Amino acid sequence: MTDVSKTESTTTEAVTTDASVEYCGEWFTLDRNKPFDIGRDADLDIDDNQYLHRRFLQIAYIDGLWWLINVGSRLSASISDATGSMQAWLAPGARLPVVFGLTSVVFTAGPTTYEFVVHTSTPAFVDSKPVSSSDGTTTVGAVTFTRSQWLLILALAEPMLKREGTGTSEIPSSAAAAERLGWVLSRFNRKLDNVCDKLSRQGVDGLRGGVGALATNRRARLVEYAVLSRLVTPADLPALDDDTADTPQAPAATGSKDAR
Repeated sequence: MTDVSKTESTTTEAVTTDASVEYCGEWFTLDRNKPFDIGRDADLDIDDNQYLHRRFLQIAYIDGLWWLINVGSRLSASISDATGSMQAWLAPGARLPVVFGLTSVVFTAGPTTYEFVVHTSTPAFVDSKPVSSSDGTTTVGAVTFTRSQWLLILALAEPMLKREGTGTSEIPSSAAAAERLGWVLSRFNRKLDNVCDKLSRQGVDGLRGGVGALATNRRARLVEYAVLSRLVTPADLPALDDDTADTPQAPAATGSKDAR
């Protein structure tokens, strides 16, 4: 989902923008005259992962802007600004202008999730700031989660949140995440259905069932969205071991609550 209403535009006329990619501590300077490919066998050789396209994403300078292009045929990527206030889902064949000073790109191939960051020297937009309520909580979309639903998201995102900087992480299986929470698998799956339904109703893509909507893909997409939108952060991880810890929630637009 994108929210362009929270950004401030700045002029891009006659401005030369340099761009670079950071992945696992390595930096790659982009050339305006040559597209930069990302994949299993590309300029940025992400990983020898059979589920990853040889060329999955491409960054190219077109008509005065840097563009992120999905040149793959199966995988999608989640895109976010530095604050997590803006998110977009880049499906196969789609492209998106890179307009922020720092743009996070997260995608999953098989059981592994990857993240890299695109830096631009003169961004076309100023990164937006999250909206905070009077009680100090941060508004992320228009969904309220029960404590158990939020803990489920946190358990799935734990490996990614523990990782420092950009790089790779593994998506836990439903059985592993259920065991981490001390739940039976049937309870975990029921609550996962509820969480995905809530976010899908708010327009988050990739969480509903259907052809090709594998369980791994759904969990991965949920983790991508939750981490990039700051729904869960590394500071929340102690809640998995301390059930008395406070749980932040995103205020609901409708006022309804799902207590299942």
